Amino acid sequence: MHKHVEWDEPGRDSVLAHFANHPEQLVEPRPGDILSARYEGTIVRVKVEAWVEGTSIGEVAAIIAMDNGRRLKSHGKLALGDTVRLPDDKRALEPEPGAAEDDDEE
Repeated sequence: MHKHVEWDEPGRDSVLAHFANHPEQLVEPRPGDILSARYEGTIVRVKVEAWVEGTSIGEVAAIIAMDNGRRLKSHGKLALGDTVRLPDDKRALEPEPGAAEDDDEE
């Protein structure tokens, strides 16, 4: 059973926006790949088990505090080991460690 997650918008770290000018470089996630997303102000890494029609299905492999990089066992209703669905439009690039989240478009 998948845990329903309301992912944060990736903002300036959007994977799809990053590859918008070079879509041929964007590859479909494969089993074993690690993807990142944002959830309630944290970075969540998801280990892909399957990819179906623009959505990755996988296990939460890490939850990381954005401000200090501290690893968490849970945050909100999400915990390590949960199985989740991660739509491609919610995928995010990894920020630089300690970088403050700033979703404002420049």
